[in-house]
Amino acid sequence: MKEMTLKAVIESIPRITDFVDGELEALDCPMKEQMQIDVAIDEVFCNIASYAYPSGTGEAQVRFEFDPADRTVTLTFTDQGVPFNPLEKEDPDVTLSAEKRAIGGLGIFLVKKTMDGVEYVRRDGKNILTLRKKI
Repeated sequence: MKEMTLKAVIESIPRITDFVDGELEALDCPMKEQMQIDVAIDEVFCNIASYAYPSGTGEAQVRFEFDPADRTVTLTFTDQGVPFNPLEKEDPDVTLSAEKRAIGGLGIFLVKKTMDGVEYVRRDGKNILTLRKKI
């Protein structure tokens, strides 16, 4: 398990991506799965940076774990921002045109579709979002 704590700002996303990509490359992760994980990092952390701390800036933690038995990567995002369960948001109707679709929700929809598991809990005043992906 490896983790990093950083400011919950958009500018932190490249550092997180570099951190995770370094771990994935050491595991010979296929490029398709690495790209899906990179997109998920961007979507999840962008939401944390944009909405978790509306009255200022806080921190967020990203933890990377790998289970060699089933080649599963687990990424856990933790923040102390306002409570928000992104999994409660209804999936967008992707059959509608962009003009007729409600704004928002596509990012977490994409994360749910590309990851093998997505879970949310609120514990001890923290939002904890866990993503799992077999590589």
